[in-house]
Amino acid sequence: MTAPHRADPAAWERLADSLHANALVEPGEGLGSVFSGLQRPECVLTHSSGCIFVSDRRGSVLALQPDGTHRLIGGQSIAGGTSLLPNGIAMQNDGGFLVANLGEQGGVWRIAPDGTQSPWLTKVDGHSVHRVNFVVNDAQGRVWACISATDGSDAYPLNTATGYIILQDASGTRIVADGLHYTNECRVSADGQFMYVNETFGRRLSRFRIGVAGELTAKETVATFGKGDFPDGLALDAEGGAWVVCVGSNRVYRIAPDGRRQTIIDDADPVTAQQLEAAFVAGTLNRPQLSAARGQRLQNVTSLAFGGPDLRTAYMGCLAGDSLATFRSPVAGLQPAHWNWP
Repeated sequence: MTAPHRADPAAWERLADSLHANALVEPGEGLGSVFSGLQRPECVLTHSSGCIFVSDRRGSVLALQPDGTHRLIGGQSIAGGTSLLPNGIAMQNDGGFLVANLGEQGGVWRIAPDGTQSPWLTKVDGHSVHRVNFVVNDAQGRVWACISATDGSDAYPLNTATGYIILQDASGTRIVADGLHYTNECRVSADGQFMYVNETFGRRLSRFRIGVAGELTAKETVATFGKGDFPDGLALDAEGGAWVVCVGSNRVYRIAPDGRRQTIIDDADPVTAQQLEAAFVAGTLNRPQLSAARGQRLQNVTSLAFGGPDLRTAYMGCLAGDSLATFRSPVAGLQPAHWNWP
């Protein structure tokens, strides 16, 4: 096996400089944009075929082909005439998808390859699963789902930590961690030993050790974030770095394995960042306010996925734009579990 490419330390400074709002870059460098006409592409998945999949507010997953064509998967109404509001999405090995439903009906739903929708996870430990933020599979064939809080209303529970993580594996479905301060995206490390998770209103990236039965223990703080930053999206790279995307502030950080933090993108609109911070401190920050935030160029980025033949092209999902922002990374992303699935 070829050793992963390791970036020169200066490469991170060059990347940050190239992504600055006033950067003078050559064509094809810096911050770019791909595709158009997308509808709430909050989550992005990449695939070895070159196809990119994004969540779509029409209750579906949108498949974006390398030739520029696209295909909508799903989009049917569910019980009661309502539709799914896809947030996180996870591919399945038959070409279907699991969808974290941020809509009022909640739960994790399955969209089959033919577009048929059905409930996949609606209860755990005897309790209903309400709004689900994120769902992801890992290399061991397990599925992890993140519920941000037991109170799923638009008035964020800023001062309580009721978020939890659900694991579904061969042994069944159960809660494996709770007491999280608004659980957002999570990722399993390359060696399968650790679970990384963003706690949005705890403003930290946390890490658990994964036990033999999937239990999450020995929680520790990997990084903390300051004013205006609310960690949302999370991706890991081939060097063991963790990339954190902050909703509202449109900032992207990379946390190196030794804990050093590098600001990759700071596209915050100063007035918006101040307003979000003031609302957070006052305890009034809510879902519509955070969702409506914009950066100077970015349209409220929420996620990041590495793709391309060398896994070094970063694609960023967002809440308020109709395209994907993109740039080239000095190192490859960690290959997702579904990378080579049909």
